[in-house]
Amino acid sequence: MSEDWSDEKRRFLLSSGHVLAMGGPGAGKTHVSLVKARNEIRAGALAEGQRVLFLSFARSTVARIAEKAVQLVGRQELQQLEINTYHSFAWSILRSHAYLLNGRTRVRLLPPPEAAAHLADFATERRDEEKERLFYEEGRLHFDLFARLSARLLSCSKALTRIYSQAYPLIILDEFQDTDADQWALMRLLGQQSRLIALGDPEQRIYEFRGADPARLSEFATEFRADTFDFVGENHRSSGTDITTFGNDLLTDAHKGKRYSDVRIFPYGYYFGRSPHYQLKTRVLAAVRRLIGAADFSVAILVPSRALMIGVSDYLSTASDGLPELDHDVAMDAEPPALAAVVIAATLEGGREQEVNDRLLGALMSHIRGRGGRDGTPRADLELAAALNAFRSTGKIRGVRRKELIDECQRIAGECCRKTFTGSAVDDWLAVRSLFAQSRATALQRIAEDARYLRLLHRGSAFRNSLSAIWKEFGHYSGAERAVKDALLQEHFAASQSKTKGLHVMTIHKSKGKEFDEVFVYEGRHHSRLMKRPEDPNAVAQDRLVLRVAVTRAIHRATILTPADSISPFLT
Repeated sequence: MSEDWSDEKRRFLLSSGHVLAMGGPGAGKTHVSLVKARNEIRAGALAEGQRVLFLSFARSTVARIAEKAVQLVGRQELQQLEINTYHSFAWSILRSHAYLLNGRTRVRLLPPPEAAAHLADFATERRDEEKERLFYEEGRLHFDLFARLSARLLSCSKALTRIYSQAYPLIILDEFQDTDADQWALMRLLGQQSRLIALGDPEQRIYEFRGADPARLSEFATEFRADTFDFVGENHRSSGTDITTFGNDLLTDAHKGKRYSDVRIFPYGYYFGRSPHYQLKTRVLAAVRRLIGAADFSVAILVPSRALMIGVSDYLSTASDGLPELDHDVAMDAEPPALAAVVIAATLEGGREQEVNDRLLGALMSHIRGRGGRDGTPRADLELAAALNAFRSTGKIRGVRRKELIDECQRIAGECCRKTFTGSAVDDWLAVRSLFAQSRATALQRIAEDARYLRLLHRGSAFRNSLSAIWKEFGHYSGAERAVKDALLQEHFAASQSKTKGLHVMTIHKSKGKEFDEVFVYEGRHHSRLMKRPEDPNAVAQDRLVLRVAVTRAIHRATILTPADSISPFLT
């Protein structure tokens, strides 16, 4: 995008107070706000030690913004620009000052996998209460409380608010329409003394289920009497295509009956004896072959649910139906693979057989309780985890399947103790994982299945380094469980790769803020539909916005695959 600005962007660059800048996908909101930050830094608007703070949601988005900043902002100015997630910024406040709230000198983070396991059998309405109790009574901090507690801190201390506002006199807020009540409360406090620039698009508001409010942008404009700019009609992502036109038409059903050059709707059928995903894979394979010569090409398969994402990923990972395996990345939730990694590490750690077995049972309980993540844990799994816990203290368990699970855990612990490890972290890890894969117990097979996704999540190198360091120092893997948990925690805050090269599979919500050369939006036949609850007008409105976000991630071409015998109502 060149700096041949529209009149609206020129006015934006000259603004001096609180600002609300709105625009659709690819409108250049991020680009022009970085230029504004650069211009103000060059003009000497910041005192020594002050920075412009740019906040966004996902680490991958932050990495992409940082990459763009390198291109737009000079090396000297970059030193006065901090790009971060809302989440990590709030943690930076709590890391230094949480003791002012709970009186504890040390706060221990409760990573999402551990949190999912801990909260599994709390009713939804009681989970917030338990998170607060954990913080105030045990000093264990749940990630969901970061913004809330930071806002609570600043509201109690004008001096602390003044310190942060002096450090960040200008704060740019990306994707502001998706902020929840806690994030909004934090920004309202900082905005009393810092200048705020909010960037948003009301038609990309797809996180209402997590607390985003349709009124957030208007609340910001009213609260701060902000100058408002609208980059309507500007599109620099997919310029020259009709992708954004389709996305906008979708909002009013104006797309129905029209033909588009760069958005294609493909009703797929069912081929007897082949995977339901066969036609998706053939089309994706054709796209990859067509783009393979281009430097850093990117293709994304975007789906409505995690279950469909895993099914598609599994099918891409196999050579079947006459189609080759397709190498890809998958943006799945971290809980199942992370908890599975802890189980394998607990087993790999070694020691006396009974010690290994007890660690294995403890880690297995957490995996069973927490692998559902935010979706919750089925009652049958909660009951199984409770039975395992009771067995650890009583040595008694009822039920043929549960007894088989106990026997299998004992067998794996014994085999692991008798196994001679090589010191190669990869080989030893795979050897233990295979013990779970070969088990007769479903709960243990799931450990091996979930652990396979560590490679796709790019967690492997962190674990390898940690385990290799332990072996190098001790000649065995004592402490492996703790090391893997620490590596997972560090990974949560590590900068994500901004590159979207190659083939990616993710839910539509995970694609927010990203862009790809070509996008395939894919819904299932009997579940994972684009319109989930047609009887609920509010749900339909949200699903329509979600589909618009999915299509407008494409730079050159988008294809929507819907079952031929049950075409999505959005497309008929």
